[in-house]
Amino acid sequence: MPLSAAQDRKILHTRTITIRGYERADGNFDVEGHLTDVKSYPIDNHDRGTIPPGEPLHQMWMRMTLDEDLNILACEAATDHSPYTICPSAAPNFAGLAGLSIKPGFLRAAAERIGGVKGCTHLREMLQQMATTAFQTTASARVRRPAAAKAGRKSGEIAVLNTCLAYGAESPVVRRLWPELYTGPEAA
Repeated sequence: MPLSAAQDRKILHTRTITIRGYERADGNFDVEGHLTDVKSYPIDNHDRGTIPPGEPLHQMWMRMTLDEDLNILACEAATDHSPYTICPSAAPNFAGLAGLSIKPGFLRAAAERIGGVKGCTHLREMLQQMATTAFQTTASARVRRPAAAKAGRKSGEIAVLNTCLAYGAESPVVRRLWPELYTGPEAA
């Protein structure tokens, strides 16, 4: 176990997020997310009555369809369980993500379209993980691109550049993978 031993405790809440990436027969990609929140005890809820232990308080789904350049072609969401009857009304608004690209600034652009009262906090929380999964899912298609298509790329087209320590422009990983984008010290 990578963490230290825990104190005696009892579980109260479990959030599960599962995200899967698929290559479609038409050459595009689907990234599907599923979020559930369950409690280990009953919850009295105005809109749903008593929610028994193990029944989802939240259960939401989202599917983004993308091309290999990480352009969102379509997005749909659904809410099966929520604490309020109004919550499922936000799901159709996630279709508004179509036309965005997963690149630096994606979450900010998504928030402009489906943030605040237009969206759902829990569906929006899945977006960062879905974006990362989209990058991982489409990576094999990007690797298979002809060399000529890769030659004209700019730093903005490398979605992971400067997003973490390993992908920092001065990192040895960037130096190895994208030497034209490397800005660190020259080799000794």
